[in-house]
Amino acid sequence: MEPTEQRPGNLPAETTSMVGRSVELEQLERLCRRSRLVTLTGVGGVGKSRLARRTAAGLWPRFRDGVWWVELTGLREGALLAYSIAEALPLADQSTRPMLDVVADYLAERELLLVLDTCEHLAETCAMAVEALLRAAPGLRILATSRRRLGLVVEEVFTLEPLPVPRGREDMDASEAVTLLVERAAETVPGFTVSAADRADVVHLSQLLEGLPLAIELAAARLGEIPVGELVERLPDRFGVLHDADETPDAGPSPASRSRPGRETPPWHRALRTTIGWSHELCTPAERLLWARLSVFAGSFDTEAAVAVCADEHLPGHDIPRLLGVLVDNSVANWLPSPEGPERFRMLDTLREYGAHWLRELGEEDRLRHRHLDYYRAFAHRADSGWLGPEQLTWYARTASEHANLRAALDLSLLRPEGHAALELAGNLWFFWHACGFPREGEYYLAQAIAADPEPCPERAKALWAEGMVLVTLGEPAAAGARAPEIAATAAGFGCAATADRADTLASIAAVMLGDHARAATLSQAVLDRHRCSPLAQPAHSAGFVRSLVYIGEGRIDEAVAVMEHVRADCDRHGEQWSRAFADYMCARAELARGRVQAAFEHGRASWVAKRRLDDSLGMAIALDVLGAAAAAAGDARQTAHLLGLAQQLWDTLGAPQIGVAEWIATRRTCEEQARLALGDDVYTTVFQEGYRTRQDAPDPLVPGSGATLPSANSPPYGPPWAGR
Repeated sequence: MEPTEQRPGNLPAETTSMVGRSVELEQLERLCRRSRLVTLTGVGGVGKSRLARRTAAGLWPRFRDGVWWVELTGLREGALLAYSIAEALPLADQSTRPMLDVVADYLAERELLLVLDTCEHLAETCAMAVEALLRAAPGLRILATSRRRLGLVVEEVFTLEPLPVPRGREDMDASEAVTLLVERAAETVPGFTVSAADRADVVHLSQLLEGLPLAIELAAARLGEIPVGELVERLPDRFGVLHDADETPDAGPSPASRSRPGRETPPWHRALRTTIGWSHELCTPAERLLWARLSVFAGSFDTEAAVAVCADEHLPGHDIPRLLGVLVDNSVANWLPSPEGPERFRMLDTLREYGAHWLRELGEEDRLRHRHLDYYRAFAHRADSGWLGPEQLTWYARTASEHANLRAALDLSLLRPEGHAALELAGNLWFFWHACGFPREGEYYLAQAIAADPEPCPERAKALWAEGMVLVTLGEPAAAGARAPEIAATAAGFGCAATADRADTLASIAAVMLGDHARAATLSQAVLDRHRCSPLAQPAHSAGFVRSLVYIGEGRIDEAVAVMEHVRADCDRHGEQWSRAFADYMCARAELARGRVQAAFEHGRASWVAKRRLDDSLGMAIALDVLGAAAAAAGDARQTAHLLGLAQQLWDTLGAPQIGVAEWIATRRTCEEQARLALGDDVYTTVFQEGYRTRQDAPDPLVPGSGATLPSANSPPYGPPWAGR
C-alpha cells in the first residue's frame, strides 16, 4: 500500500518490481508489528532494501506519524548519522542542542516507523543512536537493513536468504528465481520467453546463481548479447577462479591484495562474487575503468561530474556518456529520473564496492578521490557565484542532489588537508547551510575546517562569516558577533572590501538581535554607504534588512521602505529570490507599521511563497508570523489563529521558537492574545490546531479549512508554547 497525501512519509518510489518474497514479507511485517527493532540482514545483493521498502509500505497505515526512510549508503562519517535522520524527517532543527537529543525529542510523542537502510559500515554508531531513540520514544519502531546485526538486546534479526531455485525442469514454473530471471531478461530483450529447448539451461543458470537477486539481474542484463545456453557454459568456469587465482587488473582484484594492510575484500556471496567478476570481464577495458572510477562517488552523480572526475587520456571525456549508458544497460549502474535537473546515476553498494576494490588495485584511489574533491570545490564555488542570480533555484536543487558527494569531499578535505580546501568548500556552501535548511550540519563542518586551518586568510574569513550566519540562524547572535573582529582584521590585512562587508554585516545582525539598535544602524549603514553607487550584493542585502528593521523601530517607515525597494530592485536585476523574499517580509513589517494591512498581507504572502519554493523553513515561519499579524490587524481572529498554528508547525520542527528580534516575538504573543480573546479559548484552540495540522504544501494552506491535514495527535493542545498563559 502506497502513502496517500493525507499521511506523512518519504518512502522512495519502487523503480523495479519485486518478484516473490510473499512469505518473507509476511514474516517481516509480523516481526515489525511485534518488536520495536528489527534488523533485516543478509549478504550483499540479496534484496534487503527492496524487501524493507515493501514491508514499510505495507506497515505504513499502522503508524499515525508515517514511515520515514533514512538512506545511509553515502554517509561515511558516523558523527553525521543524527543529522541524516533529522534530514529525512520533517525536522529542520535550528537550535544548538546535540542533534541526537533534538531527534529524540522530536520522536518522543510520535508513532512512526524509521527505516535505516544500509547500516553495516556504521553499525556501532547506528546501535548507539537506535538505543537512545528507542529509549526516548515509546511509539517509535525501527527497521534496519544491514549485512550484520546491530547487537542490541531488544533487536530481532531476520535473515533474508536468496530466492528458492528449482530442483529441475518440473518445478521451474513455480521458482521465484526463474521468474525474476525471465522478467529481467524481458526488460533487456523485449519479448524474451523460455522455449522448451531452453528450460534446462534456465534452470541450470538459476541454480548457478544460487537464487541471488543481484546476480540474477546482472546475468539477465547480458542475455541480449549472450544466449542462455552459452552463458550457462561459460559461467561455471569462473567459479573457483575469480579471486582464487592471480588475476590481471582487467579481471579484478588479485589474492595478494587481501593480505595487504588496509585492504579488505567485501564478504560477497560466492554466486554474486562470481557473477560480478564475470560481468566485469565482459566489459571492455574502458567500461571497467569507468566502473572503478565511478566508485568514488557517494550516492548519485550526473554526467558532468562523471566526466570531470573520471576522464583523462585513458578515458576520453566524450566517451563517458556512451559508456555510462552501457553500464546502465548491463545493470552495473542505475539511471535515476530527475525531472528538475540533469539526469543522474548511481551504483548499488555491492557493485560500487567491487569497483572501489579494483580502483585500489590500479593504484588510482587517492588520485580519483582528490579529483572528486577538486570537482566539488569548483562546484561549490560556482554554486556560490550563481546563488545571487536567475539560476538560484537550479543551484539549490543541484546542491541538494549533490549533498552526499559534498559531504564526502568535505570529509576528505578535513582528513587530508591541502591548502585551504576545507575552509573554501565549507565557506562557499554558506547558502546551503544558512538558507536551505542545513545550519546544524554547516556548523559541524565549518567548526572543524576553522579549527584545522588557523592562519589568517580570506578563505578563513569567509568561513568565519558563514559560521556566523549559521549561528544567527541557530539563534546564537552573541556567538555570531564574536566572529566579526577576526573577519574585520583579515579584511584590513588583505585589503578585501568584500570581507569588510561581511564583518560589518555580521556584527550588525548580531547587534540588532541583541537589542543594540544604535550599533546595528551604524554598521549596516556603513555597508550600504560603500555600495551607494554600485549594485548591492550578499551580504550587503543583509545590511539593508538590518537598516530597514532599525528604521521601522524608530518609526521612520518611508526610509525603511526606501532601503527595501533598493534591495528588491537589486534582487530583481539579478533574478534573485531568497533575499527578495526577505525584502518582501521587511516590506510587510513596514506596511503593518503604516496600517496598510492588505499591502502587508500581499508582501507577506509573496515572501512565504518564495521561501516555500526554497524549503527555507525559518523564512516560511517568520513570513507566516507576519501574515498572522496582518490578519490580527484586519480583525480576522479565525485566520490569525489558523496562521499562528501553521507557523507553529514550522517553529516546532525548527526547535527554536525564540529566533528573531524581540519585537517579532512580542508580536506573536500579542496576536495570540487578541485572537484568543475574540474567539474564546475553545474555538481558538480548535482553529489553531487545524492550522497546526494543515500541510505546508496544501493548495492554499493560508486559508482556514482549505488544506489537507496531518495527523492531529501531536498538535499542542492550547496554542503556541511561547504564548503567555
